[in-house]
Amino acid sequence: MIRQFDTIIVGSGGAGLYAALEASRNSKTAVLSKLYPVRSHTGAAQGGISAALGNVEEDKPEWHAFDTIKGGDYMVDQQAAKILSEEAIQAVYDLENRGLPFNRTPEGRIDQRRFGGHTRNFGEGPVRRACYAADRTGHMILQTLYQQCIKNEVSFFDEFQVVDLILEKDVCSGLVVVELATGALHKFAAKAVLFATGGFGRIFKITSNAYANTGDGPAVCARRGIPLEDMEFFQFHPTGIMGLGILISEAVRGEGGILRNRDGERFMERYSPTLLDLAPRDIVARSVQTEVRAGRGIRGDKKIDDYVHLDATHLGAEVLSTKLPDITDFCKTYLGIDPAEKPIPVLPTAHYAMGGIPTDLQGRVLMDKKGTVINGLYAAGECACVSVHGANRLGTNSLLDLVVFGRRAGRHIADYVKQAVMPSPKESDADGARSWIDRLTDGAEGPHGGNITDQMQTTMMEKVGIYRNQKDMEAAVTEIKELRERYQLVRVQDTSKQFNTDLLEMLELGNMLDLSLITAESALKRQESRGAHSREDYPERDDDAWLKHTLAYLTDDGVRLEYKEVDTSIWEPKPRSY
Repeated sequence: MIRQFDTIIVGSGGAGLYAALEASRNSKTAVLSKLYPVRSHTGAAQGGISAALGNVEEDKPEWHAFDTIKGGDYMVDQQAAKILSEEAIQAVYDLENRGLPFNRTPEGRIDQRRFGGHTRNFGEGPVRRACYAADRTGHMILQTLYQQCIKNEVSFFDEFQVVDLILEKDVCSGLVVVELATGALHKFAAKAVLFATGGFGRIFKITSNAYANTGDGPAVCARRGIPLEDMEFFQFHPTGIMGLGILISEAVRGEGGILRNRDGERFMERYSPTLLDLAPRDIVARSVQTEVRAGRGIRGDKKIDDYVHLDATHLGAEVLSTKLPDITDFCKTYLGIDPAEKPIPVLPTAHYAMGGIPTDLQGRVLMDKKGTVINGLYAAGECACVSVHGANRLGTNSLLDLVVFGRRAGRHIADYVKQAVMPSPKESDADGARSWIDRLTDGAEGPHGGNITDQMQTTMMEKVGIYRNQKDMEAAVTEIKELRERYQLVRVQDTSKQFNTDLLEMLELGNMLDLSLITAESALKRQESRGAHSREDYPERDDDAWLKHTLAYLTDDGVRLEYKEVDTSIWEPKPRSY
């Protein structure tokens, strides 16, 4: 059976729902998701969405664009950042008009708070730019957009897992997916397909990402010969709950929370004298790790799992319960502490992929460094790389990226499908997906993938983490290659058809192994430190040799790397200081 839609969106987070909302205005649109839509990981985004509204203090889109580019260590494509910051204002007001319940100032305007790396007048000092709905901003965006999609009669296929992309040369014509409820393979034909499958933080041992964040979209594209861009840049958020990785929002520091070491010292005064605890995330995460390495963590044992304190006790119970209610509940539930009474034990957690599927400003997927477009294939959100985050994303720019470029992609799709012809997938288009699933479920003797998953995550965390060096990354590449070979022998223990979560996890493992290899190879080859990519053996940024985007192609022999220019058309790259 082949289902036909003008537009198919894969992923039901903020980017996917906004794209579906726009595309559904004049095209028959479906959203495929392995989750129920409002369980998508956008709902975990806590602190806010950035826009230079100027409701609390003076702000300008130009300042926002500059902060985005500087925060990304000049790896950001600058015209893309300009669009992001300029369209942010209308994007936030559109969400408000659609019913999103933002916090308000006493005058009734959308309230705003400080966030890391956001400044006034090109770096003079912090500015209140983050629009927020308590610490549930992402959840509110999901609810708002899902309701609007239902109103627009978008079709939803929940608990469908994408397995393959139907692609011939430079034209996308649909997808091969497995229905989790029945185990059946389905082909979906479409004039346009958009991937909005989110991040892949689950390749790391300690992560803020949900279990569903396994990089399905980028992995499917990579296996179809599409390059992935800037995969070496993976952000570690400085404040995850000790031992769990569950995120403690930057909003805590935005409201005045302070990071302290075992001596009670506000150590960010040493590393970022201007922005202190609200420096960009790569700087704060490295600062935390440096304190731990120096024996100034709370336990003082210099181990990778040592931690520091995030002190919010001075904010008071009223501020915490009204502006940060979820964070307060997290601390009580997972740590057994009240953040109004005791500091929160935190350590860095793998958080966000700056790299992903390369796209143009309309969300169209690009297949090479020349910018050749794949007709009918789009991507938006964390799985995509239009390169507004560069080497390090600023907080609250993720939700903004979803909304701005999800909307732009959806609008372009709505025009594209008017002139596109409905494709007719062949029976053989599902052969690759079918053989993969048949191998995993053929009942033959073979290892289960759980041990492979654990080893992959440990390798990536310890050898391709916050601090990197050639020896460790070479070892990581070797280990991931060995794990990929072992994966070919893996068999599921459950061979049933209905709701086979064992099969789903093994499909996800295949995706994560591919992305781990691409990430490690891309990081190994970049011989400099820039943003979230921090090398102990190459500690300086090298614009002469490395001011360029990585394009990584997955091949039968491993990973082939090419490079393309960074757009520096507005501001000339300068050393970062905060």
